[in-house]
Amino acid sequence: MIRSLPILFFAVLSALIISSQPVLAGKYDAQFRQFLNNKVIPAARKAGISQATLDRELKGLTPDTSLPGLVGPGGKGTPPKVNFQAEFRSPARYFRASQFNALVPGGRRLMKKHASTLARIEAKYGVPKRIILAIWARESGYGNAKIPHDALRVLATQAFMGQRPDFFLGELVAGLKILQNGDVSRRAMKSSWGGAMGQPQFLPSSYLKYAVDFDGDGKRNIWTSQVDTMASIANYLSKHGWAKGRDWGYEVVLPNTVSCTREGPDNRQKISGFVREGVQRVSGRPFPDHEVNRPGNILLPAGRYGPAFIATENFYVLKDYNESDTYALFVGHLADRYSSNKAFAGDWKPMQDTTRGAVRNLQQRLEGLGHDVGGADGLIGFKTRRSIGKDQEKNGFFATCWVG
Repeated sequence: MIRSLPILFFAVLSALIISSQPVLAGKYDAQFRQFLNNKVIPAARKAGISQATLDRELKGLTPDTSLPGLVGPGGKGTPPKVNFQAEFRSPARYFRASQFNALVPGGRRLMKKHASTLARIEAKYGVPKRIILAIWARESGYGNAKIPHDALRVLATQAFMGQRPDFFLGELVAGLKILQNGDVSRRAMKSSWGGAMGQPQFLPSSYLKYAVDFDGDGKRNIWTSQVDTMASIANYLSKHGWAKGRDWGYEVVLPNTVSCTREGPDNRQKISGFVREGVQRVSGRPFPDHEVNRPGNILLPAGRYGPAFIATENFYVLKDYNESDTYALFVGHLADRYSSNKAFAGDWKPMQDTTRGAVRNLQQRLEGLGHDVGGADGLIGFKTRRSIGKDQEKNGFFATCWVG
């Protein structure tokens, strides 16, 4: 009997904790309702959203405080140190072979299944089918990934207490416009925790601009239509400047005589110029004749700690889809592997994962030393990488252009 008392005590305590959870879950409900009334509804009305749509879609809406990366009402608070996106992992993990080996067979099957449709899409938009499929794979595993969230609730929560409230307020209004247009039902309008919707993971504003009805059923359906998904991805890339007939880039051997501080699209020159400096393709083959006299730039996503590339302007069109060098490189590399499933020739040397906070601190220190890091945003872009390299060279070290 005495031994059972602790068990009884903890059972009662657990019940009390569980019974208190609904109160905690509704902590921001009153503020959220004020936010909807004072900010969302006026902005939506100004954008032409009807009262009937607002009544229907906002009735009973509450914030989803379980979403990662939230900071507090009004976007005020300390940004979390945890990285929630895969692009913050070390490149060795991000580019592990198992991912590509899992995605390549499915892409090849879909390429055969939709051969005639992909040919029509490629002819209309000028984007290679392998690029379209690679983005589709990266975003949703060809539509097989679970996309579980109520998009409108996510957008409203992010606008209320996320890190970019003004941005997401605009996306929330765009989401309401989609529902008002009848493009999709509220139940079917599913998104990621960041508000990206459907198989191509479009934000609502991108859906309104770039989603297309290519299967001819009268709906721009990026949630369940494979054809609309592929065409919408192609339209997005085309509208962002995809250069027809050019590839995204080439893996190269970058000699030590060519400094990593020359990386970046603002340091473009003819590919033939890099060849004269000793830059060679890893395959040993020459660059294609139609590319050699066109501009390219050095790309070193992990500085000297990873493979080197000569990128074309199309690489940066891929970055318009997701502002990450590793993302764009993943897409380009996967697209290449549909024909020949070969890994990078260069190695990704082991390195620790980092956080946006740590990178932001480093960027602020570099800015204090007079370097242009492209803004202290916690992202290790080419301006941050080459700033690290310039500081290394200034202090008498061989530039690696990477943290460490």
